[in-house]
Amino acid sequence: MGKAGAARKLASAAAFGGGGLSLLGAGLYGVLTAEAKLARKTIGEASSDPTPDATGWYGRGRPGPALKIALFGDSSAAGYGVHRVEEVPGALLGSGVAEQGDRRVYLREFCKVGAVSADLAGQIDRALPIEPHLAVILIGANDVTHVTMPSQSVRHLSEGVRRLREAGVHVVVGTCPDLGTIKPIAPPLKQVARAWSRRLAAAQTIAVIKEGGRTVSLGSILGPEFLAAPALLFGPDQFHPSAEGYRALARILLPSVLAGLGLAPDEEARPEIHRGEGVMPVARAAIQAVNEPGTELDGTEVGGNRAGVRGLWVELRHRRRRPQTRGEAPEDAEHTAPASDR
Repeated sequence: MGKAGAARKLASAAAFGGGGLSLLGAGLYGVLTAEAKLARKTIGEASSDPTPDATGWYGRGRPGPALKIALFGDSSAAGYGVHRVEEVPGALLGSGVAEQGDRRVYLREFCKVGAVSADLAGQIDRALPIEPHLAVILIGANDVTHVTMPSQSVRHLSEGVRRLREAGVHVVVGTCPDLGTIKPIAPPLKQVARAWSRRLAAAQTIAVIKEGGRTVSLGSILGPEFLAAPALLFGPDQFHPSAEGYRALARILLPSVLAGLGLAPDEEARPEIHRGEGVMPVARAAIQAVNEPGTELDGTEVGGNRAGVRGLWVELRHRRRRPQTRGEAPEDAEHTAPASDR
């Protein structure tokens, strides 16, 4: 079975509640479980120090009505390991949208250090009352290190995206990064984690597109620069990103967040063939995206149809990176959302 076929099978198993040990093999699952425990021991327990909360207002003096963004996920969304709120992904995204989109922004964090895909439901429960315009989701890495069945992870994500879309919320999902580059994960888990996390990312993509969201590939821990400079881009535990690593994460996500809010530049209205962009079946595009960090996929139609004989149609985009935005602290950390302005 090819990679695209395996991703389709995994996504299908998630949709129908299947995808148990048959997708991995009972023996391999046992090895992974033991190795994952060792990796978590090497990484160590999460610090009890609270991660800076980026909840609040961005874009003082910029026009309204305010755009409301909800941030979901795990430690990579929360910015675990840094100590200044200006360095966490929420502040970088809030500041970036305000500056690049020239809009007032209210961002609220619902992410939690250590969260797995099963925790998304509770985070979304808390977020829906504020009626966000867009949700950003970063989830999946802890599912791999806790050896959660990929089909279960994908099902939780799929259900979360469906709930958000039914509520009228646009969704951008940063898919599971390639965990094969993380130093504390030793062989044979390192090699298997790479294949497992990439397959999970492809299946996440298919599931998210089906539910009406868009995805951005985080690839090999946000790109080749992580392999070239691990001391700079990873934090002290060599598992979570450093402040520079979180800036790289925000830089990859920001163009797609702007597009999800309808703030993409006019010149990006259509795919550019010379940049390797175009329309293709989702499974093929998902595998390609896994190998190219920063690749965005969004559902589209061909001849008035969302799907062809090979599945759903998607637009594959390599959106241009925006100038680096300096993260700012939110003006007000009160957990009070603006009144609905839809």
